[in-house]
Amino acid sequence: MTFVVTEDCIQCKYTDCVEVCPVDCFHEGPNFLVIDPEECIDCTLCEPECPIEAIYAEEDLPADQQQFLEINAELAKLWPVITSKKDPLPEADEWAGKPGKLQYLKR
Repeated sequence: MTFVVTEDCIQCKYTDCVEVCPVDCFHEGPNFLVIDPEECIDCTLCEPECPIEAIYAEEDLPADQQQFLEINAELAKLWPVITSKKDPLPEADEWAGKPGKLQYLKR
């Protein structure tokens, strides 16, 4: 099993989660973070750190977010690892909780 970053992270990119990850499985894109399912050890540390609750255990992934399991796996192979906290995107607070953000995902 793995943890999955979902749509709520798009355009926000809070990075509180990366500092607690013991295996450095987070990868950073232009406006989104992903978890490498091959590296994730299911430790559960990242999930409560996300201020917008964008991280789910694979088995708890909402039905409308299932595609993010594949998106995380795909983009983790392309994007660099992130290991330390950075500032969120400038308009993160405005984007937090907005639905329909998949169209804004920058690959």
